[in-house]
Amino acid sequence: MEQEMDEQPLTNRVQMWQKRADEHKEKQLVNPFSDWEGASHRQKLSKDDENYGRPVSGSKTESRGKLAGEQSSREVIDLCYVINDLGKHQEDGSVNITFGELFEAYLTISNKLVGTLIRARKYKFVEFEGEMLYQGRDEEKVMTLRTLPERP
Repeated sequence: MEQEMDEQPLTNRVQMWQKRADEHKEKQLVNPFSDWEGASHRQKLSKDDENYGRPVSGSKTESRGKLAGEQSSREVIDLCYVINDLGKHQEDGSVNITFGELFEAYLTISNKLVGTLIRARKYKFVEFEGEMLYQGRDEEKVMTLRTLPERP
């Protein structure tokens, strides 16, 4: 009887590790970078597939990507509110601030100002001329806040 009690947990542990090994092997067989024998029968990737270029649903990669997207969106919204607070309000409802003024104010907030401005422009919250902004050269360039997004 005592021996049966000792074997039960061992059997459960063996089954748990076998399950993990089987899951790992299955992932390696569909991993396009895997060198495992038998991996050659993996599914061929197609650019027409709706999941092409996307992480596996439910994976840690998908979760990290969603968190990064949410963080990026929060940074864009925060930037718009900084422009709204520091800029000059115009009669048409827009808010203007020069890149130099914004850069100086934003130094203590984040080191990703230019990337965040480009994302804000992509979503049509902010307008400015040119493709890239450089400290020194573009300090007099005007950033225009067109729409103030809602905070989540």
